[in-house]
Order: sequence, then C-alpha cells, then structure tokens
Amino acid sequence: MPVMSDLKTPPSRGRLPNWLRKRLHVGSENIAAVRELIDELGLATVCSSAQCPNMGECFDRRTATFMILGETCTRSCAFCAVDKTCAPEPLRPDEPEAVADACARLALRHVVITSVTRDDLTDGGADQFVRVIRAVRARRPHAVIEVLTPDFRGNVEAIATVIDAGPDVFNHNMETIERLYDSVRPQANYGQSLQVLRDAKDRGRSKNPSVHTKSGLMVGLGETFDEIIETLKDLRSVDCDLLTIGQYLAPSPRHHPVVRYVEPAEFEEMQAQARALGFRAVAAGPFVRSSYQAGSLFEGRDSSE
Repeated sequence: MPVMSDLKTPPSRGRLPNWLRKRLHVGSENIAAVRELIDELGLATVCSSAQCPNMGECFDRRTATFMILGETCTRSCAFCAVDKTCAPEPLRPDEPEAVADACARLALRHVVITSVTRDDLTDGGADQFVRVIRAVRARRPHAVIEVLTPDFRGNVEAIATVIDAGPDVFNHNMETIERLYDSVRPQANYGQSLQVLRDAKDRGRSKNPSVHTKSGLMVGLGETFDEIIETLKDLRSVDCDLLTIGQYLAPSPRHHPVVRYVEPAEFEEMQAQARALGFRAVAAGPFVRSSYQAGSLFEGRDSSE
C-alpha cells in the first residue's frame, strides 16, 4: 500500500510532472460562446474564480459551474483562489433567473451550482440556493441539479431548506484530512463538515429520498495515505454516496504550498479503497475536481480524469 509521506521541501513551482500536463483548449467557438454568455448575464463561475485547470475543456463542452452569492468569500481558506472580503456585496435579486437562463441556453443536462461562503448572512445564503434551484427547475425540468454548498456554519435549518428544494445531489467538500484543517481551512471545522453531510442525508430521507450526498478531497497538502482512508471511512459513516479526489495545485505563491505531487497509481489505489468502503461512485485522478464530469459520477460511472 502506498504511503503519501511529506516532503522536506515543496516541489519547485512551475515544474509539473508529466501526468499533470494537460492539453490546452484554445480558439474554440464553444469556449468563446460560453464566455460571452457568462459575461452577458453577469454570472460568476468557479471555473474562472478558482482557476480550475479544466476550464477550457469544460467550456469547450459547453458546460460551466455557476458560483452564486457574489464573487467574494468571507473565509480565508489557504488553498482557494476566490477573492476574500469582510464586507461582501449584497445578493443579486435576479441571480436565480440569470443562472436559469444560462442553463437553458447551454441546454445543460447536469447543472452544478456552488457558492462562496457568506458568514455575514443569517442563513448563509440557503434561501438564494433555493431560489436558484427553483428557477433552474422551471427552465430545465429534466436536468439533474447538483449543489455544492458551504457549511452554513452547521445551521441545520439552512441545510434542510436546501434539501427541501429538491436538488438531486447535495455536495459539501471536506477538502482535506482533519489534521490539516487548522492550516488549510482555519475557519472551518472537520466535525462540522461531516455533520453537514449527515444532516443533509437525514433530512433527505424524509423530504427528498432520492438525493445523493457527495464530498471531495484534495491531496498533496501533506496528508498520509492512512489519513485519507480514515477520512473516507468518516464520510461513509455519514452515508456519503459520491466522492471526488484530486491533486491540489497552489493558485499562487501566497497560498498553501504543494507538498507532493501524487502519482496516478496512488489515485487508482485510493479509488479502489473508496469503492471497497461502499461509495456509489468515485472519481479520483490528478485533474479531478468537485464538479468535473459531475454528470458521469452521478450516473454511477467511476472516473480517473
């Protein structure tokens, strides 16, 4: 069994191993059209805000992950490229309709809606999630709707509000192993994030029985293989259905450093271990992200890319 041990010095920035070299998607009419649509509707995407390495590929397939509740976050996670602020902008009243319009014009069959964290709002933005879900459902009644939410500070009512709106997938990312929370997610709590997934599943059993819960991890932050497996066991203990595991890539020198580039064979082992623990489907690989090929994962197809 591979062991993901810490390195004494981080890898040099800019020197990526061969398995982290990805073909660029440039000059595509689809990419230009998606960018134009997003700009026209004044929408934010986590693809752009979080500097996702898969953005060109996804835009080329005429899909995107919409980021609601504004473009600035009230938390300062060490891994994230999204802008931070103590005074975020007011919620946009027409945001739900704008997202729904984009989904309709892109003819999306699997819609992923995420957000910044809004600790300044009493409900953490749960009501806006509901309004977006309803607007998208009205325009794309047969689409699968997946929400990737913040922890709502553990607010059970906020979680219930989102579940009751009828998403098909409720995703909340653990992001990393418990030991690294203080350095990677200093304003979050490992136990609370697990409880969010537990509360979502519990509410779903009575109000939305078909909902799937989902979570994701980044690796290469300094965790060990055994710590990853313990986190996977914790996720299965709250009946989490779907899982993503991908390589952490630092957005800038100011962010948490990459401690290690994880080899493809190790992702294969993590995927096998996760499936053995009972996850319904697992995507594990260097370029895997929470919403990357989300439709395939929902349909129960494992992926390594």
